[in-house]
Amino acid sequence: MPIRAWVFGILICLFPVLVVADCNGGHSDPIAPVILGVTGILFFAVLGRFAARKLGQPSVLGELLMGLLLGNLAYYFRLDLILVLREGPAIFAIVEQAFSNGHSLPQAAHLILQGDTATRVLAALQGPHGAQLLQIAQTVDVFSRYGVIFLLFLVGLDTSVQEMRAVGAASMRVAFVGVVLPFVLGFEAARLLMPELSVNTDLFIAATLGATSVGITARVLQDLKQDHTPEARVILGAAVMDDVLGLVLLAIVSGIIVSGSVQIVNVVQIIALALAFLGGAIWLGPYLLRGAIHLVERLDLIEAKMFVSYLFVMILAWTANLVGLATIVGAFTAGLILHDAYFRSWGEHRGHRYSIRDLIMPLEVILVPIFFVLMGIQVKLEAFLDWHVLQMAGGLLTAAVLGKLLCGYVAGRGLNRLAIGIGMLPRGEVGLIFASIGKSLGVIGDALFSSVVLMVLVTTLMAPPLLKLAMSRPQV
Repeated sequence: MPIRAWVFGILICLFPVLVVADCNGGHSDPIAPVILGVTGILFFAVLGRFAARKLGQPSVLGELLMGLLLGNLAYYFRLDLILVLREGPAIFAIVEQAFSNGHSLPQAAHLILQGDTATRVLAALQGPHGAQLLQIAQTVDVFSRYGVIFLLFLVGLDTSVQEMRAVGAASMRVAFVGVVLPFVLGFEAARLLMPELSVNTDLFIAATLGATSVGITARVLQDLKQDHTPEARVILGAAVMDDVLGLVLLAIVSGIIVSGSVQIVNVVQIIALALAFLGGAIWLGPYLLRGAIHLVERLDLIEAKMFVSYLFVMILAWTANLVGLATIVGAFTAGLILHDAYFRSWGEHRGHRYSIRDLIMPLEVILVPIFFVLMGIQVKLEAFLDWHVLQMAGGLLTAAVLGKLLCGYVAGRGLNRLAIGIGMLPRGEVGLIFASIGKSLGVIGDALFSSVVLMVLVTTLMAPPLLKLAMSRPQV
């Protein structure tokens, strides 16, 4: 074995020890443990991505599974850093209760958590390194949220209003049914299998099932050299509308949860607000962009593209949140509007050395894996020891698969409709983002979150082999 491989293997073994030792040691610079903690998360993300690529699987699966493995093993061995990351949303709620509502830390911990978990979290927070652990958890959480914003911005950047208008009737039918049918089936599954859940929780679970991550399908079609077939065009066209419909659905459900009611008037108001935001942003966005670009004309092209792109996506993400929508709706909308042609003051955009995607991609490459590892860490395998939770996971998976498979059958005659349905199966990163938002809103608990992650894993893993098989068969 080459010396470099040995050195790399030793580093892999030592890195977790270094992270734990650093969190238990003293530093003149209080930010040093945070740096190593965040770097440790990214380190494991790289390992997960490498393993997935070696096995021919999507990167997101490797990062998610690495987080799942890390979170559950480290929790078993009682490592405080992973415990704090694993219980992140609950710990932030504990701190908020302690500071805002006048509770003591022990009172807040036992109010939010139960049993042994509350005791362990309290011991970690009250220990000599509790402040450092909180700093690391907060930083990882913020970085992961930034990663999601940049991810959805790039998704929007790969789409355009012109493409949306050009999507064929078959793609529109597939997209509409592929969002609505899993939503209805998911809602009914939640009502049937867990009647004790609130309607808000049922709605959010259903919205999560409507998501699609078609990037995995696109890669399989490329590998099969089928990316220019009519089926591929329908799938990729449907993905354009699927993103928009899914985000509008998320905006509606989030608005209902925040407002606390499911009245028809309230739902209509939320739909109107979501459409007004999207329409207003698409209409006003170009004017704002031209004005901003005019102000930075004296800068270098790279500086201008970076500054304008970053500010534009953050302003729209903040504005979306201000009007009661998810920040990722604003990020996606920013990508939908922005393109390199706006920077014509620096010459024809096709001749630019770097595109907006080239400049934003490094941020996404670093921050998005942190999000997926963190999502994996927060999956609690012990939740599946409950037969009721396993039933729920099975019901969600059935609804998720059935809803997408059936959407292929509205594509029309003369197409491989089974392949189209399978192509819409993967939930990937989009399903995880929806689930994380539900967790942050407090409507999805640990057991349900773990069930949703299992659904994402299975649908993402099963799609590539099934798609290869379906594309080799005659039209169905």
